[in-house]
Order: sequence, then structure tokens, then C-alpha cells
Amino acid sequence: MGYALLAGAIAAEVAGTTAMKYSEGFSKLVPSLITVAGYLLAFTLLAQTLKTLSVGTAYAIWAGIGTAAVAAIGMVFLGESANMVKIAGIALVIAGVVVLNLGGAH
Repeated sequence: MGYALLAGAIAAEVAGTTAMKYSEGFSKLVPSLITVAGYLLAFTLLAQTLKTLSVGTAYAIWAGIGTAAVAAIGMVFLGESANMVKIAGIALVIAGVVVLNLGGAH
């Protein structure tokens, strides 16, 4: 159950961050509200996750996967530059999360 809540927290954070791009400095109402709602949901779900997972592991997974997802969304959908260095960085973040889980994340 902890990992399902964590996945929801990651999805909410990624949605909130993506909406923030469209809020234009919180000058547009709907994207601004989506940003706030996304972050509120993300932190609520992350707090629930911490009931069953260690804080270091949960936060590392949340931050790592969230960062990699937002970077990929930026490159694929928002026209941000994509190069081998950025792609390698995303791969390293994902590899770090995998290694963290293999090393006894439970």
C-alpha cells in the first residue's frame, strides 16, 4: 500500500509542477489552482506513505522519480532541449532509485 500511495504522491507532484509552468507566475487562475491542489495532494499522500516506508527511501524515490518525470515531460511535451547529457542524467536518477530499492528500501 505504501508504494501505491507514493506513486499517487509522485503523480500529483508532477501534475502540480507541470501546471505551474502554465500558471505564468501564478497569474492564470486554473493552472495556479491545479498547482496548489497537486502539491497539497502530493504532500498528503507522501505523509501517508511515511506510515509504512522509511522517510529517506520514500523521499528519495518521490524526489528522484518526480524530477526525472518532470524533466522528461519538459523535453517531450514542452519543447525543452534534449541531449545525451540530460538523458543520461535522467537514467542515472532512475538507476539510483532502483539501487536504493534493491539495497533494502523496506
